[in-house]
Amino acid sequence: MTGFVSFIGSGPGDPELLTLKAVDRIKRADAILYDDLSAGPILSFARAGADLVGVGKRAGRPSPKQDHVSRLLVDYALAGGRIVRLKSGDGGLFGRLEEELVALRAHGIGFEIVPGIASPFAAAAAAGIPLTRRLTARRVQFVTGHDASGQLPPDLNLDALADPLACTVIFMGKRTFPALAEMLIARGLPPDTPAMLAESVGTPEARTRRTTVAALAADLAHGIGPKPALIFYGSLAQAEGLV
Repeated sequence: MTGFVSFIGSGPGDPELLTLKAVDRIKRADAILYDDLSAGPILSFARAGADLVGVGKRAGRPSPKQDHVSRLLVDYALAGGRIVRLKSGDGGLFGRLEEELVALRAHGIGFEIVPGIASPFAAAAAAGIPLTRRLTARRVQFVTGHDASGQLPPDLNLDALADPLACTVIFMGKRTFPALAEMLIARGLPPDTPAMLAESVGTPEARTRRTTVAALAADLAHGIGPKPALIFYGSLAQAEGLV
């Protein structure tokens, strides 16, 4: 009998941020295909004897191709049982969820999607800031910092991203932020717009650094380091807290 797949958003890495439904599905899974950022203590909820298969994709490192991950997921589901696809953050936010859903639907495999706490929400909470502000920051925008080739996406809405009153969050953008910042400043974004770099969100190695767009771009141009990170900029990333 064909198995059933639970897509679990594991949050940013802190097991205490898992939902009750996520923990239940992980505990009952026969196999768990997990991303790198979903490993560690989160996998301690898996039952003894469950297959644990790492399929994580990390920028700048050798990673499984997406079609291989989708094929592996289908193969496990066709073999039967309860399968968990464990994705970091929320799988629907830059998590390649759609490609895997298409593969399952093509084979008539049932699934459910269990949302997780996305890393921007965890990072903002850790930094003690909201993501919106009444009267000034009414818009939050999430954008990826690179495309499938690892380069800055060519179709970014630069006018929207250059709005200093929006709260903008860039995923996977350390490598490309210097180039993006130059383009945004040319579009009118003030160089001293507050910015925040949040690294290893939700883990014991978490670190938050408050600065400005221009200063952060200059720092990242000299080295990005190995830690996964989010970049915030706009009126809510100011270094001295809310006013």
